Amino acid sequence: MAASHVTWDPLHQRWRRLVSILYDSASAIWSNSPTLFHRRLACIEKIVESFPPLSTCLLTVHLRAAMASSNRGIQIGSGWFQTKINLRPQHRGVHLVTEEILRQVPELCQFSIGLCHIQILHTSASLALNESWDPDVRDDMEMMLNKIVPEGLEYRHSCEGPDDMPAHVKACFLGSSLSIPITDGKLALGTWQGIWLGEHRDHAGSRKLVVTLTGVLRDSARSPLSPVSPIASTSS
Repeated sequence: MAASHVTWDPLHQRWRRLVSILYDSASAIWSNSPTLFHRRLACIEKIVESFPPLSTCLLTVHLRAAMASSNRGIQIGSGWFQTKINLRPQHRGVHLVTEEILRQVPELCQFSIGLCHIQILHTSASLALNESWDPDVRDDMEMMLNKIVPEGLEYRHSCEGPDDMPAHVKACFLGSSLSIPITDGKLALGTWQGIWLGEHRDHAGSRKLVVTLTGVLRDSARSPLSPVSPIASTSS
C-alpha cells in the first residue's frame, strides 16, 4: 500500500515554521546568542504579518513562553536592580531628600527608560513628591499635618510618647512609596518636584529605603556577549 502524502495548507505550514523558530529562539537565549535570537525574531515578524489577529495574539503568548523558558528572568535589553539605602537622621518635619537618594543609586544612569520605585521601611515616616524650590512649602506642610493630626487626643497607642500615634497617622496620609518614571538615565521629575521625607517622630534615627529600578538598559550597560545585562541583579 502506497504511503499517503499529507499536504499542509499555507496556514499550517506557517504555524509549523513558527513553532520551530520559537524553539530555536528560546535555545538562542539559553546559549547567550543575542545575534541568533534577533535573526529568529525577524523571521517571526515576517510570519506575523500574514496571520489573522487571533493567531497574532496566540503568537505573542508562545513567544513570551519561549523567552520565559530561557530561565533568565528578564527580557532582551531590559534589567532589574534593587538596593537598600539609608537616609541620615532628621529632626521632625518635612525634608527634601532627592539628591541624597540619587547619590546612593548611581545605577540609575544605566537605564534609558523605565521606572524607579522607592519604599520606606518604617511606619512613622513617609515619602511624598512635591515642591523642591521653596523650603517654606515644607514648613507649611508640617504645620498643616500637626493641625490635622494633633497630639493630646485620647490615642490608645501611646507607648512611645505623645508623638507616637500621630506619626503613624501622618505616615498613612502621605504614603510609604513612590513610583517615578526614568528617562535617559534620570528621574522624570517636574521642574519644581522633589522627593520629600516626612519625619514624624521627635527623635528618630536613620531611615531605610528600598530602591528598585526596572526598564530598558542603555546599550553601554549591556554585555557584548550576552542579552542579560550585568545590572540585572539584586543587591542589599
